[in-house]
Amino acid sequence: MNTCFDDHDDFSLDDDTLHEECGVFGVLGHPDAAALTALGLHALQHRGQEAAGIVSYDGQQFRSERHLGLVGDHYTDPAMLESLRGSMAMGHVRYSTTGGTVLRNVQPLFAELGVGGIAIAHNGNFTNGLFMRRKLISDGAICQSTSDTEVVLHLIARSRAKTSSDRFIDAISQMEGGYSMIAMTRTKLIAARDPTGIRPLVMGELDGKPIFCSETCALDIIGAKFVRDVENGEVIICEEQPDGSISIDSRKPALKQPERLCLFEYVYFARPDSIVGGRNVYQTRKNMGINLAQEAPVKADVVVPVPDGGTPAAIGYAQESGIPFELGIIRNHYVGRTFIEPTQQIRAFGVKLKHSANRAVISGARVVLIDDSIVRGTTSVKIVQMLREAGAKEVHIRVASPMIYYSDFYGIDTPDRDKLLANNHETLADMCKFIGADSLEFLSIDGLYMAVGGEKRNNALPQFTDHQFTGDYPTRLLDKEHEGEFSKIELLAGNG
Repeated sequence: MNTCFDDHDDFSLDDDTLHEECGVFGVLGHPDAAALTALGLHALQHRGQEAAGIVSYDGQQFRSERHLGLVGDHYTDPAMLESLRGSMAMGHVRYSTTGGTVLRNVQPLFAELGVGGIAIAHNGNFTNGLFMRRKLISDGAICQSTSDTEVVLHLIARSRAKTSSDRFIDAISQMEGGYSMIAMTRTKLIAARDPTGIRPLVMGELDGKPIFCSETCALDIIGAKFVRDVENGEVIICEEQPDGSISIDSRKPALKQPERLCLFEYVYFARPDSIVGGRNVYQTRKNMGINLAQEAPVKADVVVPVPDGGTPAAIGYAQESGIPFELGIIRNHYVGRTFIEPTQQIRAFGVKLKHSANRAVISGARVVLIDDSIVRGTTSVKIVQMLREAGAKEVHIRVASPMIYYSDFYGIDTPDRDKLLANNHETLADMCKFIGADSLEFLSIDGLYMAVGGEKRNNALPQFTDHQFTGDYPTRLLDKEHEGEFSKIELLAGNG
């Protein structure tokens, strides 16, 4: 068992997890648009904790507030919300995958174009963003950020289409990857989802006014009604008319592809109380635990989740196996991911900064430890060690998703392939030995499909995006294919 943690980079707790990079929210025609957007972003905070931004329009002027940090750090001030006056607003929470965490990359991005001002924000990642950026720069474009969202603004500006809606559609038709996007003009709120439907986007309604957001939990917090999912490849244009009414125009592709939602929305990213693709996320995670108990049973005294992600699966595992569920690990919710570990002595605290063992439950027990996923395995090493120090007799790890073999290019911040646990050990036994557990098992890909969709994986036409487990990417990866040809993106150093 490797228990030497001298290399801080190799055993960074923040690197041993997956990060979604953003969530979006927009509302049209409501007098409390900015306040509703702030509340919606608060509900979507789990999708990005590094920055948040809101843009509003009051009929005369666009107004923007973009800040590093959490939604609650900035958008609870009544004076700030008052400054974002207007009946239409959109917002964004960010965890950076493309572009660093500097203010110039914080969305929504805004530009004044020939057809008027437009603000845009998106969740996901363009797999041809660098390719298109270099093409635009070679044609004379000037880029102010490293966010691939800016590419869309340039394409809108260069489009020869007559209306802002058609320019927007022309621009995103040139982009590839997995994304959900919201745009706002002086009269319109536009929502779009990528042709494969990798990233979620839903439409809601409050007081007869349209709302778009990444998850239904953002509708729940403001008491809005869920209307439907935005379909893959669909663009919905909501426009405020002179008489105050709102028209809604749906544009769908002539040849629609089968939808393939990302499975990691169910495994990890979406909030448990959200409905994604018509499925309750909490129930799908419980199902993962139930299927895991059937596939990988073990004799034990307690089922313990790695909080908070492993909790629903652990409940399912406990119910199916008959082994009692206990909170054997207590999470400290007040340690941010930027907590500094400046010395080896402090660094040795490791996982205890975020989790502590409940000794009364763990001591003398055979523990089934349920986690939602394992990326590098470094956190698992420390948690197992912590449970042993708390007196665990045995520690059996059961993971409610398959082994992760491949990197993501659709908006999930994953380590390079050579850093993933599954690619660093030849056998499951080797992984188990590295982690220091008594046994280690992962949910099968069919077990995951059954938990989410009720049927096994169709290998010819997969029902979901599952490339992290299978290597089956649903789109081409143009930037990856040409990555050696791109020069480094350069920006003037500074705090903005």
